[in-house]
Amino acid sequence: MVFEHLALNVKNIKDIKDWYVANVGLKVVSEQTEAPFMTFLEDSSGCVILELYHRPDEEITNFKAKHPLTFHMAFVSKNAEKDKIRLLDKGASFVEEIKKSDGSHLVMLRDPWGMPLQLCHRAIAF
Repeated sequence: MVFEHLALNVKNIKDIKDWYVANVGLKVVSEQTEAPFMTFLEDSSGCVILELYHRPDEEITNFKAKHPLTFHMAFVSKNAEKDKIRLLDKGASFVEEIKKSDGSHLVMLRDPWGMPLQLCHRAIAF
């Protein structure tokens, strides 16, 4: 099997979608205009990775209350330091960063809604 996407029930699809498109480089490939407003986003490789939808009758995770390792979205970064500074300027908040002995640089941020977002510059790609 091949991974298709991760789905998240969120309150403000439009703002979240717009932020990830403008700042992380995701692209909207499908957007439903009526409830539950399913919106699918692809990464720069052309793979759909994320679905945002809104169902107020179901639990909406409060990511701010969860440890970032409970759930996070991780993105490859060619320069984690530069991307960290850029995303902080766009409303993200800093959590932690790790510089590994192999040269990898991992940065954990939270997007403006508290969802954990990791930047991964790995010295040796997986």
